[in-house]
Amino acid sequence: MSDQELCYLTATEALARFRAKKLSPVELTKALIARAEKVQPKLKPFTFMYFEEALDLAKKAEAKYAKGAKTGALEGLPIAIKDESYIAGKPTSNGSLIMKDFVPDKSSVNNQRILKAGAMVIGRTATPEFSCASVTHSKLWGVTRNPWNPKYTPGGSSGGSGSALAAGVTTLAMGSDIGGSIRIPASATGVVGYKPPYGRNPDDAPFNLDPYCHTGPMTRSVADAILLQNVICGPSPTDIASLRPKLILPIDYKPIKGWKIAYSMDLNCFEVDKEVVANTRRALDVFRELGATVEEVDLKWGTWALETGVAHLDHLFGNFMNKMAKKHAKIMTYYALDFAKAARKSKAEDFLRAMEGAAKMYETFGPMMESHDIFICPTLALPAVKADFFSGPEVLRINGKVSKFHPILGWCMTSPFNTLSRCPVLAVPSGHAKNGVPTGIQIIGRTYEDATVFQAATAFEAAVGGWYRDAAHRPKL
Repeated sequence: MSDQELCYLTATEALARFRAKKLSPVELTKALIARAEKVQPKLKPFTFMYFEEALDLAKKAEAKYAKGAKTGALEGLPIAIKDESYIAGKPTSNGSLIMKDFVPDKSSVNNQRILKAGAMVIGRTATPEFSCASVTHSKLWGVTRNPWNPKYTPGGSSGGSGSALAAGVTTLAMGSDIGGSIRIPASATGVVGYKPPYGRNPDDAPFNLDPYCHTGPMTRSVADAILLQNVICGPSPTDIASLRPKLILPIDYKPIKGWKIAYSMDLNCFEVDKEVVANTRRALDVFRELGATVEEVDLKWGTWALETGVAHLDHLFGNFMNKMAKKHAKIMTYYALDFAKAARKSKAEDFLRAMEGAAKMYETFGPMMESHDIFICPTLALPAVKADFFSGPEVLRINGKVSKFHPILGWCMTSPFNTLSRCPVLAVPSGHAKNGVPTGIQIIGRTYEDATVFQAATAFEAAVGGWYRDAAHRPKL
């Protein structure tokens, strides 16, 4: 097996090879490190790198497999952790000059579970400042780029994780999602990203109490997403919002023949790029070939649906930015200050209106889902914006038209499903645009029906032959 094949090996296949003694965790880790050293200067998926430590842990995992000793669910697998959640004793910068020297003394619950399961952290992945943008660049770390076309962003805010997976420098990755921050980069880099229902995975205070906020896996296959999700989910004594009991997703699923699938191409409010539309229609045809009935539905939403989510984010997360800006405005990014500025205008009645908007959205979405198994729409209205987008004032154009929405979220069809936060959403690739940048779809399930979206995605992945399966389906790096 060549080094490139090792770098794009799925986690489930790597584990099978470890157990059969056909592959060593050391061999896999060395291949990933060599590739990371090659692509890091150009793409910058990582902030901090832990190559020597990962190799040392890989050797310990290798010894366990050699002895036939008990191994964890992720034993010997390299993973990239977003530079946002805590790992005790390791810097966490949040992509901000404000936190460039911060080192936590405890690990976030998700990371505790990942490390206990035997994974090795190969690096921390880049994020925009305080994860508050749909692109990934910061004053601290520079511009993170898309492996499929470095002129474009890998998305954000978990852009480093998407870039790392697509570039083949990690086997697994973690992301977080408060307005689409897992699904945006999943689409832009052509990987799988899961936004679980609110409370399914534990999170850190205080944003564990915000129903828009979710942590979840990013991978190159659906099975890998299931593998990592089953490790990180479950109740935590430090998170009152975390759900009981722990949900274990199955690996194997029945066919979806006879399913009823609803879709909307624009959610009644977005201008959507023609290539995104074409790739979404091809994806819907795959579901028809699998025996599902696919029909377009009218959600009766409007521009207010996106504005509902923005109002919520401005009031809560935006005020977190504003708190930072009061002391550190001179060293903060343009987009973070823009967020803080919007927050200063937000009032309690705006937040109440956002709650009322969420209820109004579900008044049509909920009943529609009672007669459909899943709902599908594009993940992004545009394959991707430029890598340094929104470093200053910007105009967003789609199909040559100036968007009526704020540039940072106006190209992202994700935040409506943070608003409908109890719905599971799995983002999977749908194809590529002419510029090489991937496109994607969101598979949305009924509230707390996690397994349904994985069942649909498993069938879809098998039908299209998977992703990253050979050199022709990988970035040319």
